[in-house]
Amino acid sequence: QVQLVESGGGLVQAGGSLRLSCVASGRTFSSYDMGWFRQAPGKEREFVAAIVFSASITYYTDSVKGRFTISRDNAKNTVYLQMNDLKPEDTAVYYCAGAPFLGIHGVRYYSREESYNYWGQGTQVTVSS
Repeated sequence: QVQLVESGGGLVQAGGSLRLSCVASGRTFSSYDMGWFRQAPGKEREFVAAIVFSASITYYTDSVKGRFTISRDNAKNTVYLQMNDLKPEDTAVYYCAGAPFLGIHGVRYYSREESYNYWGQGTQVTVSS
């Protein structure tokens, strides 16, 4: 069993930055693919970014490309989401998700919620205009 705990959310003005962290329990983190999703009020949860177990490949949804960066530190069992140039439309609860590495796939695979086995409780990000 893997537990994921997110932190780093908060209130920020448009144009500002935040860094989200997700700490995973267990000794197998380095063999897990990790993703970030978000859910805005009244909307479905959507894919934001993903990083494979080795950190050699990353994926992003189009709306955050060039502004967000996903990274990981396997020694610390932590995955990060650096968010720059935040916009009001980035306001959402951000969730960390993990899945055992089963091979390299394309962005469609990593963008599907059902590709992940474990989820955190979420952290709120609010961007004011």
